[in-house]
Amino acid sequence: MKYFLCLLICFCLPVQARIITACGHPEYPPVSWQQQGTLTGIASSVAKKLFTELGYQLAIDTSGNWKRCLEEVKSGNIDLIVAAYKTRPRTSFLAYSTEYIVADKVGIFVNKSDTRVYKTLNDLLGKRVGLLLGDSFGDLFDLFLQTLPDREFVSKGAQNLAKLAYQRIDFMPLGSVSGQLQLQKFGYKEKIKISNLSIGTEHFYLAIGQHSKLQKHLPYINQRLAELHQNGSIKRLQECFGQYYLNKQPQGSCDALP
Repeated sequence: MKYFLCLLICFCLPVQARIITACGHPEYPPVSWQQQGTLTGIASSVAKKLFTELGYQLAIDTSGNWKRCLEEVKSGNIDLIVAAYKTRPRTSFLAYSTEYIVADKVGIFVNKSDTRVYKTLNDLLGKRVGLLLGDSFGDLFDLFLQTLPDREFVSKGAQNLAKLAYQRIDFMPLGSVSGQLQLQKFGYKEKIKISNLSIGTEHFYLAIGQHSKLQKHLPYINQRLAELHQNGSIKRLQECFGQYYLNKQPQGSCDALP
């Protein structure tokens, strides 16, 4: 009888979710950014939802910059990245979802006093570029950036915006949506503009460390991401988190996902 009661109690107790670790880009609204000591945005909202469905609890590390996030997953200390571009060097230590989270059109931001018409990448030769540590903008553009002798790296996106606003650098590559949001947030709309030169559209994918057994869940993750695109949830999250970043929308209204 005692054995039966113990067995019954065990079945009635809630199953504790397994804890897994994640990190993400801390400077890329509305996809992913740090705010009030936590990571918020489309990517963390989606990742938490999907891994909760799989029986996990997501613990997000916000202790470092974007480069450190990548290095921690590469070293096997963190399980996954909530959203990352897919590049050849990163595929050596990351397994990506085949379904993307967000399509990201990447533009070139310049100072508003710059009247030059940029038509090709060659027009950027000889210019000072500002980059965030760890950032990538696709294999081809990354190769082009490596040919530029004057590259300046910072750990915070706001530092690059300030440098561009006061003409300490000549341009910075950034996703068009994220860049426009940051110009509004930091008050640089009158000092910085996006040029007419686009360097293409990259995609943010959920990425799992090659060391992690979580790769077995990629088929389910791909299925759910496709569903979230089809039912309009990702688009709604994009709009909601954009407004939340600008303090025009409460965060709680952005988190609910079917």
